[in-house]
Amino acid sequence: MSQTLIDAAKSSVVAYNEKDWEAVTKAVTNDIEYDEVATNRKLVGPSDVIAAWKGWATALPDSEATFEAAHVSGNIVTLELTWRGTQSGPLQTATANIPATGRKITVRAAQVVELTPEGKTKRVRHYFDMATLLAQLGVSAVGA
Repeated sequence: MSQTLIDAAKSSVVAYNEKDWEAVTKAVTNDIEYDEVATNRKLVGPSDVIAAWKGWATALPDSEATFEAAHVSGNIVTLELTWRGTQSGPLQTATANIPATGRKITVRAAQVVELTPEGKTKRVRHYFDMATLLAQLGVSAVGA
């Protein structure tokens, strides 16, 4: 049962890795709540989540996560991830548009994923260090 929950929690990240937006839609509920803590974005619904993820994919087209660990408690799965990619497109932040730097990023992250009984992702809190990401891009966190 635990592995089934882990696989369900990973499914939207795997879909992102493949830039398969239809698969993201299938993996999440119609009222998914996505809280991207580092950017202070709170999104509801697959279309808003996918729009945000497409923004990341535009900035970092080769970006993908590898799974380091997974922990299950009830219908909650905590995923430990490492995001890697190269910024070859513009990155839109809350206050600036950062032109492509050509630099690589490696950022550790965690996602707390709440699943429905049917195994769809209902809620995600995504934690990562934006200051580290910006530093790797050679951008000041204050100016971003």
